[in-house]
Amino acid sequence: MALITKAIKGTKDVLPKEVHKNQYIEATVLDVAEKYGFKEIRTPVFEHTELFQRGVGDTTDVVQKEMYSFDDKGGRNITLRPEGTAGAARSFLESGLCNEALPQKVCYLTSCYRYEKPQAGRLREFHQFGVECFGTSSPLADAEIISLAKSVFDNLGVQDISLEINSIGCPTCRAEFHKALKEYFSTRKDDLCDTCKDRLDRNPMRILDCKSPICSEIAKDAPVVLDYLCDECKEHFEQVQKYLKAENIEYTVNPKIVRGLDYYTKTVFEFISNSIGAQGTVCGGGRYDGLIEELGGAHTPSLGFGMGLERLMLLMETQGCEFPESAKPDLFIVALGDKATLKAVEIAKDMRAEGFSCLYDLNKRSLRAQMKYADKLDAKFTIVLGDNEVEEGIAKLKNMKTGEETEIALATFVSGYYNITLSEQLADLEINGEAFDFGSLFNVGENVGE
Repeated sequence: MALITKAIKGTKDVLPKEVHKNQYIEATVLDVAEKYGFKEIRTPVFEHTELFQRGVGDTTDVVQKEMYSFDDKGGRNITLRPEGTAGAARSFLESGLCNEALPQKVCYLTSCYRYEKPQAGRLREFHQFGVECFGTSSPLADAEIISLAKSVFDNLGVQDISLEINSIGCPTCRAEFHKALKEYFSTRKDDLCDTCKDRLDRNPMRILDCKSPICSEIAKDAPVVLDYLCDECKEHFEQVQKYLKAENIEYTVNPKIVRGLDYYTKTVFEFISNSIGAQGTVCGGGRYDGLIEELGGAHTPSLGFGMGLERLMLLMETQGCEFPESAKPDLFIVALGDKATLKAVEIAKDMRAEGFSCLYDLNKRSLRAQMKYADKLDAKFTIVLGDNEVEEGIAKLKNMKTGEETEIALATFVSGYYNITLSEQLADLEINGEAFDFGSLFNVGENVGE
């Protein structure tokens, strides 16, 4: 039978056998963010196109080449979010967070959409972990979000990842830098791609971020932004480096980093790995002091970063980082006959109410087929219920790993299950070199569930 359709190019299904890895990463990044005082925010998957044109910048590759934009049925021009910062900034203004105590720290796990060539670790629908800190101009904040990103990598066991930082200045000193870039690139204007020819007059710094091999080669000898920083921007950048050194965070100053979005000012940074090929940037961010003002708010110095989760997953798998095992069913009940099935439903309800995962066969298959199914599910324990077990009120609980069987009363099944499984967990423990005495904790026959 032929499929009617397949997944769209550049998208990816995450199957049940793999999703626990995603859940582990997502739980870890949110836990780290919370330790730094960042609270989760959730914004719509689509926004008015103008938000990204104004916020991200209409001379960027993202806006010019990569956005998914369309007119909706109301005639509004809508764009699927290509990144998370602009939407968070819009919400900061619209929801009134700007009137609360500053700085406001928010984080998010979000899907993003960009029309670009799919490759390892880069999809057209991808996912980001991001943080935004609204309302502080302090270089201490720059160092803190860099520290947060590094803490994520440390907590996930990522190795051999390097931090590169730069300052691209403020509007005042950047004007001089733009003038120097324009003079430099004008001498090679005929060799630039058509997009960069347009950028030459509007925003020559964007040429430094062009993916064209020819433009990239021309840009190698372009003026360096650090040579044009004003005194304030120099001082800010020096302070950021001082705080990074105080936290023993190693870094390299790379004057070629400009980032691909127009809202950045002063500090920009990237965490890079050589383990996943050319697409080595796993996290990037920086300061965007003019974005809130550009969107209609008061001047609000801010900063943040985005971390690609698919690329992070690829990096972790390439490096052999440890993931927790996928959750296994605590119990699978093999039920044979109507009476047994009713009892299985009853036991499963009680088990789930006490926090255990409990399954039974929905297709009422044979004993052999059900046991095979339980084995495929990797259930920790099984019991077989037939008419005899239901009538006698006793069944055998089987440890699927060791094969050991233990009789257990159906009337007090949950507490009995708890006793047996806890006993097995403690059996391997030693205190002062001697096996742990489980009986010293509970009297035989005592119902520990009560």
